[in-house]
Amino acid sequence: MLTVVYIVVEIISAFALVFLILMHSGKGGGLSDMFGGSVGAAAQGSTVVERNLDRITVTVAVVFALTSLTLDLRLQ
Repeated sequence: MLTVVYIVVEIISAFALVFLILMHSGKGGGLSDMFGGSVGAAAQGSTVVERNLDRITVTVAVVFALTSLTLDLRLQ
């Protein structure tokens, strides 16, 4: 039963990680520009948004890595 929970968390974190990475603005802009990220690019608030997006992305990446390792150890 616990393995199923880990698999569900793994799948959710994988999709969230893909979405969050696509939200980041790169050199040419990302999907965040589609949702109004470029409207306030000169404003100071955009740096706070990017910083928070970075923190959320790193947190989801750590969850993804931990569930991957846990599943690997449980399924051996």
